[in-house]
Amino acid sequence: MEEADIVVIGGGSGGAAAAGRLSEGGRYTVALLEAGGSNTGLRTRIPGFLAFQTPATNWQFETVPQAGLNGRRGYQPRGRGMGGSSAINAMLYLRGNKWDYDNWAALGCPGWSYDDVLPVFRRAEHNARGADAWHGGDGPLHVCDQSDPHPGSVEFVEAARQLQIPVNEDFNGPRQDGVGVYQVTQQRGERWSSSRAYIESAAGRGNLRVLTDVVAERVLIEEGRATGVVYIQGGEAKTIRARRAVVLAGGVFGTPQLLMLSGIGPGDHLREQGVAVLVDRPAVGTNLQDHVDYVAAFETSGRYFIGQTLAGKIKSIGAILQWMRHRRGAMTTPYAESGGFLTVDPASPAPDIQLHFVPVVLEDHGRTKVKSHGFSCHACVLRPESHGTVRLQSSDARAAPLIDPAFLSERRDVELLMKGVRAMYRILATPPIAGHKGRDRYPVDLDDDAALEQLIRARADTIYHPVGTARMGSDAMAVCDPQLRVRGVAGLYLADASIMPKLVSGNTNAPSIMIGERCADFVKADLAG
Repeated sequence: MEEADIVVIGGGSGGAAAAGRLSEGGRYTVALLEAGGSNTGLRTRIPGFLAFQTPATNWQFETVPQAGLNGRRGYQPRGRGMGGSSAINAMLYLRGNKWDYDNWAALGCPGWSYDDVLPVFRRAEHNARGADAWHGGDGPLHVCDQSDPHPGSVEFVEAARQLQIPVNEDFNGPRQDGVGVYQVTQQRGERWSSSRAYIESAAGRGNLRVLTDVVAERVLIEEGRATGVVYIQGGEAKTIRARRAVVLAGGVFGTPQLLMLSGIGPGDHLREQGVAVLVDRPAVGTNLQDHVDYVAAFETSGRYFIGQTLAGKIKSIGAILQWMRHRRGAMTTPYAESGGFLTVDPASPAPDIQLHFVPVVLEDHGRTKVKSHGFSCHACVLRPESHGTVRLQSSDARAAPLIDPAFLSERRDVELLMKGVRAMYRILATPPIAGHKGRDRYPVDLDDDAALEQLIRARADTIYHPVGTARMGSDAMAVCDPQLRVRGVAGLYLADASIMPKLVSGNTNAPSIMIGERCADFVKADLAG
């Protein structure tokens, strides 16, 4: 039977960070189990290839029908393989707002205020701009300015500036509001996933073992303690023992699923699925929050913007060749190149709308190809009040869970998104963006509340930031405590965005990596004690 001091389940943003840090110094043997592959090929190295992922790198989940979206099923892409979603995402390096973390502390998570987490963000970061009070300069996670943003993305920033919206050169600095071109997790034109940062750089460590293409079935729990993991590899059931600790980092959908399959979760639901209840914890799989998002799409004449026309495809081939030779050009794009943070409700404690400008026409998350050139812009609600659930579809670990974000089930989310869409359209109607004379694919009278709401409910969906399904807290209902220890099971820790009590006001990859770093700190402290 295999053994390790610490078994980490999931090689994504948080799991890779946790495993990498726990293996430092050689004190503990660490085994990392990942359901997908190594993700070392060009598909996950070339930034612009994020639009060309397959089931080998993307779980491609769907939600249950959403009443708030006219009964539509939403799309929920999640990274599969080493690096998790950081291997297929838009690479934007954003931490959220200072208020988010101070609010976590106020909600019963001492040690998670902004002043507490900022040193961890800085420790993880290697910003090409260099270190300062807000940024790190020698961490494993490479962050840089985009080398070749599309001119249209820069024009979006100028259009917003024309409306007196401040230009922000650093969304992770002293203030978050304003517009600008986003920094990205890249190095020398290549995607820099959490796996590249924390695992590939540790390839020479004899105490770190990585097992890919394995499916964790359940955490072994004996006499109230996590003692190992049962997993499937090549169709064969195997067990690996954990002498000291198990760290679960299966992601916002996978973590609650595996907790429930291990007997930790809502008792009645587990019994319905034929799972023996070890810890009746109703909060497992609840508190799901995600950034509900509306995308406006415009077609333009000419070939200024990226397009799926024959000419556009020929141009893309040239961009691939340029990337192969020089690691520069259009293939370094994160697509969501510029954007910003707006406050549309004066009562909000922090910006409540985020914008992402994309220099290509987007339909159905890019899955529907539009044979024209143009641009798109996203507007999302940063701190939604709509909360949903993750539940088991069956007791088979290979079956996708039932995902219900309950999008737009709370009226305030609808009203905020309507205000955000109107603010976005004002920018798009301002030069220099207005000079492209984009043809709106979904024109609507912005002054007609009913028509705008109808359009939003017909087209809105996620912008890929689900969190919260195994929240931390000091209350007895919380799934884990503020040191990320699962309540009711000794030696079991969580290390991904599922622990967030509230969704942060921005993209979630950098916070997930920070959570993985902190989990490693907590495990080390407990084992040393």
